Amino acid sequence: MTTARIAAAPDPSNTVDSVPPPARLFALGLQHVLVMYAGSVAVPMIIGGALKLPKEDIAFLISADLFCCGLVTLIQSVGIFNVGIRLPIMMGIAFTAIAPIISTGTNPALGIGAVFGAVIGSGVFAYLAAPYMSRLVRWFPPVVTGTLILVIGLSLLRVGINWAAGGQPMLFRPGGPVPNPDYGLPLHLAIAGLVLLIVVLVTAFGRGFLANVAVLVGMGAGFVASIALGQVSFAGVEAAPWVSLVLPFHFGLPSFDAMSTLTLSLIMVVMMIESTGLFLAAADITGRPIDSADIARGLRADGLGNVIGGIFGTFCYTSYSQNVGLLQVTNVRSRWVVAMAAGVLVVLGCLPKLSLVVASVPQYVLGGAAIVMFGMVAATGVKILGEVEFTRDRANLYIVSISVVLGLTPLLADRFFSQLPPVLARFMQNGTLLCALSAVVLNLLFHRGRAHERREPAVQRT
Repeated sequence: MTTARIAAAPDPSNTVDSVPPPARLFALGLQHVLVMYAGSVAVPMIIGGALKLPKEDIAFLISADLFCCGLVTLIQSVGIFNVGIRLPIMMGIAFTAIAPIISTGTNPALGIGAVFGAVIGSGVFAYLAAPYMSRLVRWFPPVVTGTLILVIGLSLLRVGINWAAGGQPMLFRPGGPVPNPDYGLPLHLAIAGLVLLIVVLVTAFGRGFLANVAVLVGMGAGFVASIALGQVSFAGVEAAPWVSLVLPFHFGLPSFDAMSTLTLSLIMVVMMIESTGLFLAAADITGRPIDSADIARGLRADGLGNVIGGIFGTFCYTSYSQNVGLLQVTNVRSRWVVAMAAGVLVVLGCLPKLSLVVASVPQYVLGGAAIVMFGMVAATGVKILGEVEFTRDRANLYIVSISVVLGLTPLLADRFFSQLPPVLARFMQNGTLLCALSAVVLNLLFHRGRAHERREPAVQRT
């Protein structure tokens, strides 16, 4: 006699559409903000410095960026009409577009007006291309999706490890790069290790809400320890105004340059491929199946984000991988938590004094938490690959192995493509794009061109 196995019913209080109680909702949302804050603030600081903008304009770029991050995240998670995937996806400013933006902005014939024109133009392109890009989902079976997400996670680990050491190993100065004397200081490593240890202990021994905010608790403890050791500077906080509205066209009306717009549009193709992988990962984590129409709505949000960014004086927007990793860490699936985070970002964008306080969290504090979250992105890829048949279909071994190596090549050998023509080298340096192209092409080759429908993500057991 056999006994049927009855699957546990999903927890109705922990779904994509559930709304946690207000205090819990705010704390979980704040955790998402702190996870993505450093990366989001870094981009306007890098670009503003490269364009030699005055300090007050760089401060505006940061405020505008936070404000737009909130707006675009609301659109992505809550949705309006046919825009927004309605999953717990945090949107942030994209690192991928930094190089072409600086190239356009430093061109005396173009300037910052052409930057915002190119951002808006590339957003319109992405919005119109979204339905066509979304149809690629049928070429993303688990062997492709799992490989892509694994490489995204592994690529992010370098960022998290550098944060834990206190920043970048090299600093760029007018005379050229110089070693960062603060990189890898024992104090930085100790506090990053403390944050990591607290996250692990709270996750292991905490229950309920406490376990869900383990990352927030760890970062809070690291921040307090840094303040106690005199490692935190609040410079500029006192002089900053309490309230400052973010208004459109702060830098004047945009101008439109065809080549700059085309360059950013090509970058958006890469970013849309990355976003598709993250959408599929979020669907797998939350247990909500998605189809090409859902992905099209999500990609439209990427495009609309650029349009909003160009109008308010910031740059290109994309889905943030670290926050997808946080979904796996907390197992909180509600998109309204991310919507709360979006509201916090909008408020921070209008409160420069408070923004500077949050921006004072040292990078090594964030690094201790990032090691967990970025590792979780990679672990999500491993989880998806666990559903792939490797024994009877050994071709999948080749797909994964070759695609992972190609995807990590720019990370492991940063000069590997340096002798190629500059435009081609720029694209080959994107490991995510290399991995995606390799996995899709090899899957088609080994499976004789047969498209594979992606499986519906299994609902996680509670």
